Amino acid sequence: MAENYPFSTYFILLLITITRLISTVGKTEQWKTLLPPEVATVNSISHKLRDDPEAIQLASRDYGNLVHDLPKAVFDPSSIYDIVKLIKLSYNSSVPFNIAARGQGHSTRGQAMARDGVVVDMAGFRERRNGVGISVSVDPFVGYYADVGGEQLWIDVLHTTLEHGLAPVSWTDYLYLTVGGTLSNAGIGGHTFHFGPQISNVHEMDVVTGKGEFVTCSSQTNSELFHAVLGGLGQFGIITRARIALEPAPKRVKWVRLLYDDFSAFTKDQELLISINGTKQNTALDYLEGMLLLHQGPINNWRSSFFPLADHPRIISLVTKHRVLYCLEVAKYYDDQSENNVDKELQVLLQGLSYIPGFYYEKNVSYVEFLNRVRSGELKLQSQGLWDVPHPWLNLFIPKSQILDFDLGIFKNIILKQNITTGPVLVYPMNRNKWDNRMSVSIPDEDVFYTVGFLHSSGFDNWEAFDAQNREILNFCNDNGIKVKKYLPHYTTQEDWKNHFGPKWRTFLERKQQFDPRMILSPGQRIFNNN
Repeated sequence: MAENYPFSTYFILLLITITRLISTVGKTEQWKTLLPPEVATVNSISHKLRDDPEAIQLASRDYGNLVHDLPKAVFDPSSIYDIVKLIKLSYNSSVPFNIAARGQGHSTRGQAMARDGVVVDMAGFRERRNGVGISVSVDPFVGYYADVGGEQLWIDVLHTTLEHGLAPVSWTDYLYLTVGGTLSNAGIGGHTFHFGPQISNVHEMDVVTGKGEFVTCSSQTNSELFHAVLGGLGQFGIITRARIALEPAPKRVKWVRLLYDDFSAFTKDQELLISINGTKQNTALDYLEGMLLLHQGPINNWRSSFFPLADHPRIISLVTKHRVLYCLEVAKYYDDQSENNVDKELQVLLQGLSYIPGFYYEKNVSYVEFLNRVRSGELKLQSQGLWDVPHPWLNLFIPKSQILDFDLGIFKNIILKQNITTGPVLVYPMNRNKWDNRMSVSIPDEDVFYTVGFLHSSGFDNWEAFDAQNREILNFCNDNGIKVKKYLPHYTTQEDWKNHFGPKWRTFLERKQQFDPRMILSPGQRIFNNN
């Protein structure tokens, strides 16, 4: 196991004291002589450390609301070089301190926290950063792209690129996340089967490594760092800029949902649809996801309200009869030039599918409305005080060859038996050839694999029941040889992390030793810092 360096509480408290000295003494030279040399050299950033209760409390919680780790300080950078100086300060110190970058804090298990360390406030950096955070350009070799600060939100990337008639092609379901945050995990959604995860659509990045080195990297230049950081869980560096591939943006979307009562037919149709590549003769879908409709939950949920109110009784009757239904969700994009053909293309794509006759639902919406479909549900939950509750989520990748076993043992057994599911349960396939195996993220070793997301919301007094169900699911997979991989992983021992990365573990460890040898970055992942 890699050495876990202790954190000096005294050192951070000393830095915070510097801030107060600056405000009272006034002249740098008067107080610089009072400090150790390694501290005096960074007086330009000492005043950007905060230890007030508001800052500390915000940095000690996340969307999951299950883990609460208090940092010693929160860092408010106003430039990339402030981040460089902070990391160099730790790296060069006789006793380094841990550092975690926090964007929107949308992690669920404290992954963006730094107990007794320093949390870099990337959300605040978005407001303070000098210069343009999102810019659109064109290159004769790679085409259109956007240079985007790692602290920027994907919703802002969308609006800015649309001003040029362009947009990224791969999206997560929720857009109020930072670019650096999703690229550190992978960035998956209904576009992944076609365009790959978000990490497969990056040309170049600027990264501040765990040594405090500012490095520009791509698949051709500093490629080891480039591939390490993408899907690297923040272990190798902080992303300060990403160059994102862009394509001409559509204007509208045909959005369809189909209901199934047979899981085998449901997965067969999903796999057929993701196998279709777009050509002049055969146009592919642009988006595909699936979800469960359970008798213990509403047929609409916070992710989107879709089914017409008049049809609720017959859908509810069908769910009650079967206890679980499977909903296939697809989308086809179009613009002014393709508007006349979109219905015909969609009909060709969906012909012969085995959904329940009469349970076909369609919407015609704008491109922005479709991509930002989760936002309205979020705002509604916020208004009801139901957003900042515990979220004991479990996200898994499952090999195609074992997805039927997963349905039988978990969807039809554990989930229905426990009868506690609240929140969406997603299930949809991806093509492995859209992923780059040189990147850090770990996925199943099959050409097609599924993602299953149990997106639970709970009360503060009953989240343990959901957590127990998650453990039961994982135990079932382990006992029955279902080779799942966690997405947005959380483990408490390094042995579990070794098993998670499998043959990639040695490379992951070597990259850690190369780019963050003092184990400074992202302690909340608990890969190298298990306390």
